[in-house]
Amino acid sequence: MRLLSLVFSLALTTTLSAAGATPEGVGFKEIRIHSEARNKDLAVFVWYPAVAGGEAVPVGEDRIFEGTPAFADAPVAGGDHPIILLSHGSGATVQKMAWIATALADAGFVVAGPNHPGTTSGDSTPEDTPKLWERTDDLSTVLSALLAEPKFRSVIDPDKIGALGFSLGGAAVLQLAGARARLDDYVRYCDTYPDMPDCRWFAGGRAYVDQTEVQVEAYDLRNVDQARFEQSNLDTRLQTVVAVDPALATAFDLESLEEVRSALHFVNLGAHETVPIAVRSDTLASSISHGSLTNIENAVHFSFLPVCRQGAKAFMKAIGEADPLCSDEGSRSRAALHEELEQTIVDLFRSSFSKVK
Repeated sequence: MRLLSLVFSLALTTTLSAAGATPEGVGFKEIRIHSEARNKDLAVFVWYPAVAGGEAVPVGEDRIFEGTPAFADAPVAGGDHPIILLSHGSGATVQKMAWIATALADAGFVVAGPNHPGTTSGDSTPEDTPKLWERTDDLSTVLSALLAEPKFRSVIDPDKIGALGFSLGGAAVLQLAGARARLDDYVRYCDTYPDMPDCRWFAGGRAYVDQTEVQVEAYDLRNVDQARFEQSNLDTRLQTVVAVDPALATAFDLESLEEVRSALHFVNLGAHETVPIAVRSDTLASSISHGSLTNIENAVHFSFLPVCRQGAKAFMKAIGEADPLCSDEGSRSRAALHEELEQTIVDLFRSSFSKVK
């Protein structure tokens, strides 16, 4: 099976030549990993503890968001680093999680995530959105590839594997841990709360293909492949999960959560009474004995996106972007919220991994 592109394999020969040196920053690399399930290569992004070298780049920077600096192709620092799989939100990219990926890499983790085809910025359709089984396969494929490549495997601790997801990505990492969702419950949720953003997306009649908005039929969730939607997508290599504002919060089978052996940590953006029903995680967290729920006060769902650039709100208004991507609706700046989130998430993974023997 073709796991890594030749480019990645050749690059690693020099990237890992400094193994054993003391970390001096965060390295960053874009690679291609082949997905047999999708019959195409995945664009995968990796952050890691690095030694001096590489070119400083602002990862995730665009017209709306600020980037987060990392050193492209810097040599990887040696050691046994835990690995964290990343899953981005619907219609976003993993590069937009660079701020938290960089914080994790700076704390000693290798961090890797794919852009999920069909639910990524400029390549996103309502029909593809509920196919969580594709996202979980992407994540397992990335993990297998990195653990199979001898030079990268030499700096990853295979007994300390975690996953971090936001929004739709939060639902994906929960399923990767073995949680299962019920299609009837998800249908009922959208019937009951049609104004929730995900339900509006299914009913909205638009999609994005090849970076262009196109018109499509409204998508009825009853057309989802129920067997695939409700199947187990468990990856037994996973030890711990952090799910931030996970989608499908009303549709998860609570009995399946009780069967999960990984530590499950939920993070909701905002006080309990302000968190939308779509992602509110108190019922999920209270159904298990091996997890936790943390609320980040004065935050909103979009607070997990990067810090917005000056003039971003005016630019979004000019292009007709309806979602309040740059509004945090609280008394703290997004940068301050990110500081708390970084510390919270790093601490959750460190605590969970400290219990792995």
